Amino acid sequence: MSTLRPKRLFLTKGIGRHREKLASFELALRDAGIEKYNLVNVSSIYPPDAEIVEREEGLSLLSPGQIVFCVMSRAESNEPGRRIAASIGLAIPQNRSVHGYLSEHHSYGQRAKDAGDYAEDLAAEMLASTLGIPFDVDSNYDQKRDIFRMDGRIVQTQSITAFTQVDDKGRWTTALAAAVFIP
Repeated sequence: MSTLRPKRLFLTKGIGRHREKLASFELALRDAGIEKYNLVNVSSIYPPDAEIVEREEGLSLLSPGQIVFCVMSRAESNEPGRRIAASIGLAIPQNRSVHGYLSEHHSYGQRAKDAGDYAEDLAAEMLASTLGIPFDVDSNYDQKRDIFRMDGRIVQTQSITAFTQVDDKGRWTTALAAAVFIP
């Protein structure tokens, strides 16, 4: 039986602005380098034994028109001055034969670093709960990160965030971040 489990993935982000909402999204996809693919949104499991590659390497392994699975976060607004952020968080277990987690987070008014930390924290929390690592969900991210590190079962966390502000003209603005899977 054939399996669709990806062997690699890359993280990317993009920003788009246009008077039309859909065109703004297209421009954000272009900025992220993934406009040429038929994107299919999937839930947030980091495949066991998957390798994270640089965006350029990942793009070189894909073909225009290809159906490509991804975890995508997207925030859009046309409110002048509105800050928007889209983040993907990632948590990888020490035991690479076990799945990890990706999280998607989008927000309005939040700073880029805060959005990225939130997404990373969310992915780490989901992985920690799966692995049975005890932690207080109400503690701050630095406290939880210390617990996760001391436990040793979560080896890596990271995030990617697209952050921008809607211009004074109120053009539709899209921020997107994605984890793109490669077969």
